[in-house]
Amino acid sequence: MSKVSYYTAEGLKKLKDELNQLKDIERPKASQAIAEARDKGDLSENAEYDAAKEAQGMLEMRISKMEELVANARIIDESQLDTSKALVHSTVKIKNQTNGMQMTYKLVAQSEADLKSGKISVDSPIGKGLLGKKVGEVAEVQVPNGTMKFDILEITRD
Repeated sequence: MSKVSYYTAEGLKKLKDELNQLKDIERPKASQAIAEARDKGDLSENAEYDAAKEAQGMLEMRISKMEELVANARIIDESQLDTSKALVHSTVKIKNQTNGMQMTYKLVAQSEADLKSGKISVDSPIGKGLLGKKVGEVAEVQVPNGTMKFDILEITRD
């Protein structure tokens, strides 16, 4: 059974654009590479042919995975979301209880995650720890060296 993922309209468009790129441009390139390698003679000793076939197999696996993601994607109407607790597409301001450092993260689907822009996956340890928490609560996040505790300072939608 496939897992439903929630996206912004922009995030889903980006996913579909990438899928179209793979199908419309990369797939024909892979076929062309196989045809060119095949024309070079004996297939039993043709490393170029083997490499091209393997690359095509990897590409087809990637296309299949992305098609599944798109099929199970749902666009979320952010204006309808509850701001009383941290959910997908919430922006959560947290404070590390150990060092007092404050951070702000937007909780997003795995494929939209981008730590540089402050977007973390709801499947990540911190994302899982924040889901369902309310302002004033403490999120306990399991990390390799123990448990980190974060105070939930603010939850917004933007």
